[in-house]
Amino acid sequence: MEEAMYQQPSSLKWFFFVIGIVATLAYRIIIILNFYNPLWVKISWYIGTIGFIFYFGYLYNLQSKRADLAKQYNLLGVVKGMKIKGKQKEALRYIIKSNMTSKAKYNSAIIFILSVLALIVGIILDFSIIILK
Repeated sequence: MEEAMYQQPSSLKWFFFVIGIVATLAYRIIIILNFYNPLWVKISWYIGTIGFIFYFGYLYNLQSKRADLAKQYNLLGVVKGMKIKGKQKEALRYIIKSNMTSKAKYNSAIIFILSVLALIVGIILDFSIIILK
């Protein structure tokens, strides 16, 4: 679990942040591209889908590591035993507990899996259309 505590470089965080934004924009622009050219719709769809695979895979991994670390090192118990009081203690408890119990990682996993499946289906359909022509 030592590798889970490794702080990722800022450039890597920015990389996945940009991938998430580009993927989201690629999906949103499809509505406009529908009026122009089906090829651009497909390109935008593939960019968005592949971007979601990378982004949500990364996000799931990050959320899982945070929850696992909190459980492995009993961070809720540590906070309970700390001498800090009041709002600071409540805030720490809230952050740790929400990381441990959040369902966001499952949301990320589902989006990741559905994106992989959508990509596979998209490739199969696109290649079957090419072969049938």
